[in-house]
Amino acid sequence: MTATAPAAEATVRKSSPGTARGPRRRTGRLRRVGLPYLLLLPALLLELLVHLVPMVIGIAMSFKELTQFYIRDWSTAPWAGLDNYSVSVDFDAPVGKALLHSFLVTVAFTVLSVGLCWLIGTAAAVFMQDTFRGRGLLRALFLVPYALPVYAAVITWVFMFQHDNGLVNHVLHDQLGLTDKPSFWLIGDNSFVALLTVSVWKGWPFAFLIVMAGLQNIPRELYEAAALDGAGMVQQLRRITLPSLRPVNQVLVLVLFLWTFNDFNTPYVLFGKSAPEAADLISVHIYQASFVTWNFGTGSAMSVLLLLFLLVVTGVHLALTSRGRRTAQ
Repeated sequence: MTATAPAAEATVRKSSPGTARGPRRRTGRLRRVGLPYLLLLPALLLELLVHLVPMVIGIAMSFKELTQFYIRDWSTAPWAGLDNYSVSVDFDAPVGKALLHSFLVTVAFTVLSVGLCWLIGTAAAVFMQDTFRGRGLLRALFLVPYALPVYAAVITWVFMFQHDNGLVNHVLHDQLGLTDKPSFWLIGDNSFVALLTVSVWKGWPFAFLIVMAGLQNIPRELYEAAALDGAGMVQQLRRITLPSLRPVNQVLVLVLFLWTFNDFNTPYVLFGKSAPEAADLISVHIYQASFVTWNFGTGSAMSVLLLLFLLVVTGVHLALTSRGRRTAQ
């Protein structure tokens, strides 16, 4: 009995530090796991404040008859229900017909802009894969349009598109003689070409950067083996480069589509508050419906419809790409 008692006490003394270290270890593990989320909390709160809260308020405004008479306290505006949505999608009425025209112009503009940005960016990235003198400097020059602030770049293009003393008319008409007379680029049908030019100019360097990064992951041994088998440049591009870049291109095209379809800064700086009919993008059209005609209820309904359209397009794109990956596997 006396011999076993000290042994038991010693066992308790040895085990007690271990039991004390157990909660400490768990507390330290919880701190390590919770620290990343704690660091992300300010960004999440800022995202909630900047994006989600205005989105919820905009959705609530779309169900109200909110005009300039209720700007001081928009919560007192009469309830409109789905009237703003029915007016927006009534394509026989002037409001719906104008919105449909703006939507079609935006679709055409987005398809052309995204396609040209991807094509030029991919061609430049493939060209930059070869080693030659001055490649680093040329890469830096290619990224200048993407690095410039949007307002500074677009304002520069506004001066270049001037009718009387713009650089574009000086080169096309005075120097090359390609036009009979100087063209008006910021009004009429030419405004669509001007908008597309500016969008492609400032958008293709992003595609170039992403594709160039994707090309770094393609092993050079594949091209060497294909060259030994007699494959030319075109066959290597079709059989190796484009299939290997498919995951990168899927994300790139989606991001370019969302950015271009929602682009407001470029047409607003280029044309001002009232864009020409040929370049009436839906972002500027919604701005005019809200802040020019002072019908914030209808403008909010148009914004919600635009959000739903982009969500549907994104969902369809993700579903198709994920199905394609499963089929490839």
